[in-house]
Parts: sequence; structure tokens; C-alpha cells
Amino acid sequence: MDQDMIVLARIKLLSANLRVVRGAEGLWIYRLLTQVEPETYGSKLAYVLVEASGSPLLREVPERRLALLDEAVEVAKALDTSNPYRAKMLARALAAREQEAEGRAAGPLA
Repeated sequence: MDQDMIVLARIKLLSANLRVVRGAEGLWIYRLLTQVEPETYGSKLAYVLVEASGSPLLREVPERRLALLDEAVEVAKALDTSNPYRAKMLARALAAREQEAEGRAAGPLA
């Protein structure tokens, strides 16, 4: 793991001064920091992944939306059962993935 990248991610996180950094920058920050401290940043990564899957930019790319939701589910499942955010993030990710799957099954007219 590149320590400079970890420091840069932490600096960006601190300088953002937000509870959750969203968008591409948030994905980058939380993906990186979850590798180092999964219990601290995993729930935020799952949150940002679910949020990113609903982006209008991905409206025409359902396989990318589903990939983000699958990643969110896996991240949430990996959290320790004692993590206070695990159940909430896992339920949120599973619900979003189920909704996406139902939307795909209904076809383009849904």
C-alpha cells in the first residue's frame, strides 16, 4: 500500500470538512482508506457506492450500477457484526441492489 496515497486520502478527507465525501473523490478516498481501516471507513464506502449507483450519469449503464451495488453489499458484509453501521448499510445496499435487479427484469419500459 502506498503510504503517500493514504496520507493524501486522509488530507482530502479532512480538508473536505464533511461527514461523508461524495462523488468520485469520495469513492477514491473511501476505497483506499477501507483497505487500511475497514471498520472505520467501510460503512461510508458502502454509503457512497449506493449513492453513486443512482447517479444520472449511469442511467444508461445498468451493468455499472449493478457492479457498484454489488461492491457496496460486499463491503457492508465484510464489516464486523459489532460495527454499529453494518446492519443499516447492508440493508440499504441489498435494497438498492434488489430494486436495480427488479428494474432490469422489468425491461426498458419500466
